[in-house]
Amino acid sequence: MSDLFNTESGERLQVPDADIHLWRHINFKIDEQRLLQRLIEETPWAEEDIVFWGKVYKQPRLIAWYGDYSYSYSGSRLQPHPWSETLVIIKQAVAAVTGETFNSVLINYYRNNRDGMGFHSDDEGELGPQPVIASLSLGVTRRFVLKHRFRKDFADVHIPLESGSLLLMKGDTQKNWKHGVPKENKLCGPRINLTFRTIFPTK
Repeated sequence: MSDLFNTESGERLQVPDADIHLWRHINFKIDEQRLLQRLIEETPWAEEDIVFWGKVYKQPRLIAWYGDYSYSYSGSRLQPHPWSETLVIIKQAVAAVTGETFNSVLINYYRNNRDGMGFHSDDEGELGPQPVIASLSLGVTRRFVLKHRFRKDFADVHIPLESGSLLLMKGDTQKNWKHGVPKENKLCGPRINLTFRTIFPTK
């Protein structure tokens, strides 16, 4: 797995008030389904609580946090698991493709169509003033939707993220847009996305 996938040119998406790049498919040098299954089986998944409008809910997906630092979001403080060999290799490959560096990854496991992610911005102070988020998708295609935080006249942006796609958000994207993964009406199989980021620890 030393060379996980070939690099190819990404494209900057025409989304106003944002800096978003998409590699529609990375050419893996190993079978994507095998990598997906490995991550499902090896990852210590957790079903975390989130606080929304003062109420506590179970997240409709499983997550795992790896990296060099802990991380707070939605009222939860995540303590990191140590990097696995597989994740280190993926992180290095994502850095090579995007030209960015990362010290942490939040892995989301969507088990079926009933799992999703509500709309939010990754704008915690620990991520810096202009967070850089790189999201690698494996498994079934799911809709990634962006909603502008201030401009109601801007249409929502729908991006189908296929297995092997890599989405990079940086600049003022988190300041101006929320994003989410809606639940689906039709039954679908599993999807994992690995959202790499850099934590700037606070004193």
